[in-house]
Amino acid sequence: MEKVQVDILGLSTSPSSAGAYALILKETNGKRKLPIIIGAFEAQSIALELEGMKPPRPLTHDLMRNIIDLFAISLNEVCINELRDGTFYAKLTIEGLSETQEVDSRPSDAIALAVRYGAPIFVGEEVLNEAGIISEDEDETEESLTKEESSPVKKPVTKIEQLQTSLKEAIEKEDYEKAAKLRDDIRKMGISEQ
Repeated sequence: MEKVQVDILGLSTSPSSAGAYALILKETNGKRKLPIIIGAFEAQSIALELEGMKPPRPLTHDLMRNIIDLFAISLNEVCINELRDGTFYAKLTIEGLSETQEVDSRPSDAIALAVRYGAPIFVGEEVLNEAGIISEDEDETEESLTKEESSPVKKPVTKIEQLQTSLKEAIEKEDYEKAAKLRDDIRKMGISEQ
């Protein structure tokens, strides 16, 4: 399989999926970009590592890194190798004491580990041809994404966005009672809006 190396261009909220984020990957030596919709937890895990921030307790991806290190295994690379029925699939290439193996993974988890190891990220050529986009005005797109990332915190527009922001804050402060109540309020609103 032919594969193309990519870099993380940025993360932004996904207007089409509430509570989800768009992870934008850009071809290292080209103009194609690949947007992947990922969950809030994975987005937070990637963003924290990219910003060099350490949570008070290890996140799941930190735990995975600690276990990998404990068993003297190394992560060589990750590759988003398949797009099937609108879902991306990835593989981790890990090297143990005697051999190299591939392990199936969700792309968001693979990338969260890759940023922790500084491992290269690849996308299969077929996947990039099928789902990649070429921005007509690449510089403008990168500037707007950078501005969006560097702006402090966007003010939530809707009531549900306000609740989601409060939920994130409660979880960060480890106020799980408040988080559970907010989660229930968000679920109720989601049901009533449908």
